[in-house]
Amino acid sequence: MSRLQRNLLKAKLPPSGNFSRPGKSDSMKAGRARDYKPTMWDEYFVEKIDVVVDEKNTFRVYKTKEPAQPGPVILMLHGGGYSALTWAQFSVEVTQIIHCQCISIDLRGHGDSVTENDEDLSGETLATDVGKIVAKLYPENCPKILLVGHSMGGAIAVHVASMELLPTLIGVTVIDVVEGTAMEALSSMQSFLRCRPNYFKSIPHAIEWCVRSGQVRNLESAKVSMPGQIINCKSKKLATNELPLEAEESQEPTSPTTFEHPLSISENAELDTNDVANDVAHGAPHFKVPTHNPESIKQYTWRIDLSKSEKYWTGWFQGLSEKFLNLRVPKLLLLASIDGLDRTLTVGQMQGKFQMQVLARCGHAVHEDRPHEVAEVIGTYMLRNKFAEPASDFLRHMPAC
Repeated sequence: MSRLQRNLLKAKLPPSGNFSRPGKSDSMKAGRARDYKPTMWDEYFVEKIDVVVDEKNTFRVYKTKEPAQPGPVILMLHGGGYSALTWAQFSVEVTQIIHCQCISIDLRGHGDSVTENDEDLSGETLATDVGKIVAKLYPENCPKILLVGHSMGGAIAVHVASMELLPTLIGVTVIDVVEGTAMEALSSMQSFLRCRPNYFKSIPHAIEWCVRSGQVRNLESAKVSMPGQIINCKSKKLATNELPLEAEESQEPTSPTTFEHPLSISENAELDTNDVANDVAHGAPHFKVPTHNPESIKQYTWRIDLSKSEKYWTGWFQGLSEKFLNLRVPKLLLLASIDGLDRTLTVGQMQGKFQMQVLARCGHAVHEDRPHEVAEVIGTYMLRNKFAEPASDFLRHMPAC
């Protein structure tokens, strides 16, 4: 790149530098240090059980307490790379609004679930897993079930419903996944995954990265959900199994993660415009991750290598909009942005085939960033459809569109 090209490009780009939290001085930052100590699962759920399917596959399931009066089950499916604990705060919020029980599943290859083939993440396999788990949980007298899924989990929820695997299904809620935008984003997914750190030196450091990178904007949610996404490099055990931490292990990070804006360039750096375009297309922040990580920070890594699941990505989302519209149960779509709708769903929404709600000031993990608002929307949706009874003097949240 010539000096002239570099200068012209820099004139249009944000300045390079550290994008850490703003503060007037190091002493003031220390005084306002954030607590990244992880939170235990039992602050949100009353029970965790391991459901054995086909004598070879074991799925971790978390439950809230049963409602004071009969009510439906909200069955929750997490997104790719997340875990069942991504629904922790939402579960507390929604059970305070309506009489229901929340059940959250670690899908195949995720969290504390262990299967014969963790790498088989096809839509059909994941959907079949869900059907078998529910059959094991309720061999008879299965309650009414509302299926809620985020991202990949939203696509799997639609597959489960379209395959008619849950006889007592009463409705489907999909959070921030639309066929058109998802298919467009797949081309940049590998670039996005490369931007993430490969290792973390402690659980609190992983939580700090989760919040400061924007993966989850709600610190309290990240403190319970992030440990469900990483494993100890030596023991290969999920980080949640190491909690609570010893006092010295729970100390707040002293050297915060360094951030770099995806479009910033330094004086002497060459810019790979293809990588930048891919990163920006997916909305990915860019992290300064060392090529060779010191052994001292190689303590934790990701539970699942999402890059190896690429062959299944198209299958998750292809034809999703039509399948969603053709479901014969009430449908709700929650989005982080109105721009996320594709043409098929735009037409379907104008025809009144499903309810839609757009929540502002949140990222892709809508239910983690705004758990109370998501609980209000889903609670109202269930009350309007007479799926549940209010658990308090809840003022119904009117849909925005």
